[in-house]
Amino acid sequence: MKLKEISYIHAEGYAAGELKHGPIALIDKDMPILGLVPKDNVYEKTISNIEEIKARQGRLFLIGSKGDRRLTKITDHVLFMPENKTMLPELNPILYTIPAQLLAYEIAAMRGCDVDQPRNLAKSVTVE
Repeated sequence: MKLKEISYIHAEGYAAGELKHGPIALIDKDMPILGLVPKDNVYEKTISNIEEIKARQGRLFLIGSKGDRRLTKITDHVLFMPENKTMLPELNPILYTIPAQLLAYEIAAMRGCDVDQPRNLAKSVTVE
C-alpha cells in the first residue's frame, strides 16, 4: 500500500497463500514481484509459490533470512535480513515491513514524488 500511496505505482499486497486465487493470472516477464520470505512455519509453502512465479517468468525481488541460499538460487535480487535467533517469529511481519517501506520510499524519491505530502491522502480519517 505504501508503494501505491507515495509513488503512484499500481501495487497490491497479497499473502502468499492467496497467489492461486487470481494474482497468478497476471504474472509474466514484465511483472515485478516483491516477496517477503522469512524462515517461519509457512516457509516451504512460500518457496513453492515463489517457484510458481519464477516458472511464469515473474521478475522476483526477495527479502529473506540471512544465509538462506535457496533464495539466491531462485533470483539474483535478494535482500537479507539479519538473523536473530532470540526473536519471536511472530514479529516477522513487523520486521519485514521495514525494508519494504524503505523500498517504497526510495522508489518514490527516484520518481520525483513528494514523499512527505502524497497527493489525495488525508493525514487523518474523519467520520461525519
